[in-house]
Amino acid sequence: MLKELIRANRSYRRFDAEYAISGETLSELVDLARLSASAGNLQTLRFFLSCTPPVNDIIFPHLKWAAYLHYWNGPTVQERPTAYILILGPAQASKFHHFDAGIAAQSITLGATEKGLGGCQIASFDRMELNRKLNLAEDLEILLVIALGKPAEKVVIDAVTDPDDIEYWRDEGDIHHVPKRALEDLILNH
Repeated sequence: MLKELIRANRSYRRFDAEYAISGETLSELVDLARLSASAGNLQTLRFFLSCTPPVNDIIFPHLKWAAYLHYWNGPTVQERPTAYILILGPAQASKFHHFDAGIAAQSITLGATEKGLGGCQIASFDRMELNRKLNLAEDLEILLVIALGKPAEKVVIDAVTDPDDIEYWRDEGDIHHVPKRALEDLILNH
């Protein structure tokens, strides 16, 4: 069951812009992050939730989508996420809050997948400008943005055939392909 949930938890970049996600759903997803592991149990992460068009419209232009798809400018208006969860940590914290952010993001996206939603963890964005536009406290750093919505694309896992080529790509049918290395290539002592 968990393996199937992980296999379904892909990075979606196209969503049904008509499908609304409630603030309650976002809170439920953050609750999963709250219950997850935290280095030293410090629990330094904070979360900014957005599921309204005016705030979503502030966030979207600061995000960078799909670095390997050089020809693609990101989701169209009809494909944009309908919600976001920003994961923030103290600007002057230890390096461990970055690990906590990864754990929290995985918990959130797995929870979203379980609810029939999709997400994309985005680490490439204009942090300073987004922080300023959202009037966030200067002592908090945006670590990750999770874009959420109802997926409007198919994402499949392929086997890596060339160990030097792990770039994701889209085929002529617009199916998003994500190459994954074989298990035996990852475990060193088998």
